[in-house]
Amino acid sequence: MNERHALGYGLAAVLLWSTVATAFKITLEYFTPIQMMVAASIVSAIALTAIALYQGKLHLLGRTFTARPFYYLTLGLINPFAYYLILFKSYELLPASQAQPLNYSWAITLTLMAAVFLGQKIRKQDWAACALGYFGVIVIATKGNITALQFDSPLGVGLALFSTILWAMYWILNAKNKADPVLGVLLGFLVSLPFSIGLSVYLGGWKPVPWQGWVAVSYVGLFEMGITFVLWINALRLTNNTARISNLIFISPFISLLLLATIIGEEIHPSTLVGLVLIVCGLLIQQWKGKKAPAANTSS
Repeated sequence: MNERHALGYGLAAVLLWSTVATAFKITLEYFTPIQMMVAASIVSAIALTAIALYQGKLHLLGRTFTARPFYYLTLGLINPFAYYLILFKSYELLPASQAQPLNYSWAITLTLMAAVFLGQKIRKQDWAACALGYFGVIVIATKGNITALQFDSPLGVGLALFSTILWAMYWILNAKNKADPVLGVLLGFLVSLPFSIGLSVYLGGWKPVPWQGWVAVSYVGLFEMGITFVLWINALRLTNNTARISNLIFISPFISLLLLATIIGEEIHPSTLVGLVLIVCGLLIQQWKGKKAPAANTSS
């Protein structure tokens, strides 16, 4: 029964994450990147507060923060503040069909950064994964014209790749955090909100936004930043086969491209599919652990 629930939670999370690239593009028609981050962060904070209250953990929020205030301030400034501001800006500058696969290479970035900052060994297959993944990035960014190395938006490509560094940095800093994951993420949103609100006011304030914009940004706040995280955590906690659940994430970018083409009519360049396949192949190589003894088989 636990495996069935884990699979259900995992599939729900992956399907929701598959929609966010489309939601980003729709929301950016109504908001600037900083305004989008503020509004989505507020929605996420409300949702995570409700989840923590339902779980009976909300009373631990203050104690969790005061135990390591500078740590949570640092995490909040990295994610959501810097990460989502840069990610949303890259989506503003690039077609979502380019920005989403480029951001998807964050797991490869994490491998390299973990070697530098955590002293983890890089295996031969990790190097192969990095080579394949970043070759895929170049194919996507240049629309297949890899010899010319010409980008439609060099800034957009740079921001999308920089977002992978920030996301990997966040998870490296979060690796040894023993606090409840829902409270940890909630604290990140709460401590970052004064900075993001202040920056949004400094950059020109707010204009009236139609209801369609508020619906779109609420969707982003709930299903990119908030509830989906809890679904994924529950899936990983319930399963006895983490690899099987983790591999579900490879479905996401392909569904995302399909939704971008059908919902907002974005043209999917053939090189995007080629590059995405290279990135996914790199990630699969990275996850491969080789043959194990038969006694080690724990699949259900």
